[in-house]
Amino acid sequence: QVHLVESGGGLVQPGGSLRLSCVASGFTYSSYVMKWYRQAPGKGRELVAGITHHSVTQYGDSMKDRFTISRDNAKNTAYLQMNNLKPEDTAVYYCNAIDPLGVGDYWGKGTLVTVSS
Repeated sequence: QVHLVESGGGLVQPGGSLRLSCVASGFTYSSYVMKWYRQAPGKGRELVAGITHHSVTQYGDSMKDRFTISRDNAKNTAYLQMNNLKPEDTAVYYCNAIDPLGVGDYWGKGTLVTVSS
């Protein structure tokens, strides 16, 4: 059974940092592209960052300067380091695993990040 479990969200003050983790199980993690999306209240889901099985990265608009995606294939875990957080970063952050061949497309349940003073 496939599982993607996010953790690391919470309440942080503007300018603070958080590191999100996504632990995967039930599929061949190392061959999947891992992505982070977010959905703010009243808005659509947007891409934050992605990383291929060869650790090639991509970022959503305006994300690259403050966010860093990484992965540890030995631990079946993807990470999202978020620095200099702003109130507009408040959202539920979701982990997504997608097979480059299009066979599998899995989602976690999300972790809430709230940036507020």
